[in-house]
Amino acid sequence: MTTTDYPRDLVGYGRRLPDPEWPGDARIAVTFAVNYEAGGELSVLHGDATSEGMLNDIGFPAVEGARSMLAESAFEYGSRRGIWRLLDAFESRGLATSVLGVVSGLRHNPELVAAIAAGGHELVSHGWRWIDYQHVDAETERAHIAAAVAEITRLTGSPPSGWMTGRPSPNTRRLLIEHGGFDYDRDSLNDELPFWADRNHGHLIIPYSYETNDNRFNENSGFSTADDFFTYMRDAFDVLRAEGLAGQPRMMSVGLHDRLIGRPGRIGGLTRFLDHIQSFPDVWICTGRQISGHWHRRHPPEGK
Repeated sequence: MTTTDYPRDLVGYGRRLPDPEWPGDARIAVTFAVNYEAGGELSVLHGDATSEGMLNDIGFPAVEGARSMLAESAFEYGSRRGIWRLLDAFESRGLATSVLGVVSGLRHNPELVAAIAAGGHELVSHGWRWIDYQHVDAETERAHIAAAVAEITRLTGSPPSGWMTGRPSPNTRRLLIEHGGFDYDRDSLNDELPFWADRNHGHLIIPYSYETNDNRFNENSGFSTADDFFTYMRDAFDVLRAEGLAGQPRMMSVGLHDRLIGRPGRIGGLTRFLDHIQSFPDVWICTGRQISGHWHRRHPPEGK
């Protein structure tokens, strides 16, 4: 198989990144994604064969054939308490964030849907279910995409412009483009600037990160304290900003989960990081929708 036939792009922008021309001549864009997943996770209640065993923060294994009340309550902590603590952290600083909502769960929390709109936040579709779509057949995944869009439209009056499955299948991006209506998706971990799905197509990819992400709190897999989170995020930000000051502006994506960073012993790591990045005049703190709008205007695909 030659390079031209190979379906993966291992080169990207190469050694020299293009100038993203961030608003206000910012040297770095920082975008936060708050994951809301309660009510969409694996559960016998939802017709699954097992309970959720991933990112439940309690080290409790999945239960086959029965509901796990402990796992369910760990997710519920995020929807009942953690999400409000996170929104307060952003809103008290005059900041908007992207809320990645799993739609089958989000429909059970209308107060939150209203608060996202009232706070000026972006609601991104995080899929119909919070499951691994790797082996889900294309027809089922297509139906889930349509259901998620329809329900967000019903809840908010307009369809989402952004999408993130989290654990996509080989079919996900093709199905999103076929469905239409999406300006971008975040199902990629492979860069530090947005890029087009192909040079002639208007579907944008805004890379996400599992590294600058509070998922490292899960079961002591990396972060133990708020200071751990703050130090890691600050160090990543400082390097990226320095590279931006040297002539190659960057983007930093920070992933958050209401049931993880939303705990009182951890939220201080986020608030200290927000205060740190707000202390610099050359930082654009933005939503995914704002990045997408900027990229469509300033760096349109060749076919547009």
